[in-house]
Amino acid sequence: MLRDITTIVFDVLGTLVDEPGGLRSAVEEAGGSPRDSDELLGVWQRHVEGEQRRIARGERDYVDSGILDREAATRVAQTAGITDAAAIDRLATATQRLPTWPDSRDGVARLAARFRVLGLSNANPESLHALGEHAGLPWHGALSADTVEAYKPSPRVYRLAVEEAGGDPERVLMVAAHAWDLRGAAAVGMRTAYVPRPAGDPPADNDAFDGRFTSLAELADALG
Repeated sequence: MLRDITTIVFDVLGTLVDEPGGLRSAVEEAGGSPRDSDELLGVWQRHVEGEQRRIARGERDYVDSGILDREAATRVAQTAGITDAAAIDRLATATQRLPTWPDSRDGVARLAARFRVLGLSNANPESLHALGEHAGLPWHGALSADTVEAYKPSPRVYRLAVEEAGGDPERVLMVAAHAWDLRGAAAVGMRTAYVPRPAGDPPADNDAFDGRFTSLAELADALG
């Protein structure tokens, strides 16, 4: 089912790293009450996701993820009553310090020994580079949606990965914990593999992905 793959492309935020858990911890570190951390996480996520949709609809000019994160951090601070400027500045860069899921490093390392492995993220290049260093992910490179000034699931982002992989989408496998992400990849002809994460977007009954795996270890075994 997954033959002739040469390049594996990973979604990063949510699939390789625990974005919700890391942001929740960063909010608490900045001074947000642990009792309110879920609510404050929601403030962050609604802002970033909402603004990305506005950009996709042409209602706002493109800005990179660093600007959206800064706006989200400011909204969280206002909601939580955080006034320390240094704490807000650090919160604005929280996506650079997200923790990996337990199987991420080993899974990426196993796959990178046999395939070219790339990250593909809505994070801007600075954040993506910092996150890769912090997380210790042994990929061969990482691509930012900022290069094409669009956010996933814009086809331009997935085509960026296909071009980097040599131009044949059928030899490129997109791995993600978000069904919407895999649908976007499939729309440009990429192969697709779903791996569940606690805060992912599960497939619908009619999603016909090329593979569904319980972990990155199972994925690596299947591609072995």
